[in-house]
Amino acid sequence: MTAPATPYVTEAGTEGPLVLCLHGIGSSSASFAAQLAGLPTVPRVVAWDAPGYGRSDDPDTAPGLDGYADAAAGLIRARGGSAHVIGVSWGGVIALRLALRHPDLVASLVVADSTRGSGADPEKAAAMRGRAAELAEAGPRAFAEARAPRLLAPGAPDELVEAVTATMADSIRLPGYGHAAASMADTDLGPELAAITQPALVLCGEEDRITGVAESQLIAGAMPKGVFVILSGAGHLANQEQPAAFNDWVRAHLRIAARVPESA
Repeated sequence: MTAPATPYVTEAGTEGPLVLCLHGIGSSSASFAAQLAGLPTVPRVVAWDAPGYGRSDDPDTAPGLDGYADAAAGLIRARGGSAHVIGVSWGGVIALRLALRHPDLVASLVVADSTRGSGADPEKAAAMRGRAAELAEAGPRAFAEARAPRLLAPGAPDELVEAVTATMADSIRLPGYGHAAASMADTDLGPELAAITQPALVLCGEEDRITGVAESQLIAGAMPKGVFVILSGAGHLANQEQPAAFNDWVRAHLRIAARVPESA
């Protein structure tokens, strides 16, 4: 399979171990603003707009999960060495597949509010396959207004709801969103998770109403070096809802997995 063209990225930091951030199905690199700003200058932090999202070009054909993983692998190779990969939701599924498909390029994983893939549940897979038609009918802004509030913990500040809504509306379009939804509907990584041997931190907001705590616990428990952490006061977008706590856990993970000094 041929990976899509090189995606658009936002970067922070110039040295140290590479951290690659992969966003969720309704987002873009903008969702990692708090990580780009709040993580130290060491490591280097790179956040992409997935193929077909935001400022990245539309792929010629549906990439499938392997195509997205290969595109991420290309970003890592272009920077040399390997990367510590942070994946949120759909980005977490890509990160897991990347670790399976290109294990030499993945030094460790942070998988947040993610899933084995919608293919693990026929009902969820069917709903995911219907997403493209919903977007086509509603348009990006109305689609985002309907979905964004459920991504956050109940009682989330209005300004955060609006920020998530705006990011989604600015990031998603067809055919890219439909390709991403199809990749989720076609995927169940459950039987393969035991083969992921890199250190893996699995985070989940305690009020995640989308993928849920039990799914994250399952993912962490299936990986030989998986560690599970619940973030209080967060829903499905823990890295945006509780960025300080999220970043603290990432730094703690990197101190172990990449030997990043505590003072960095």
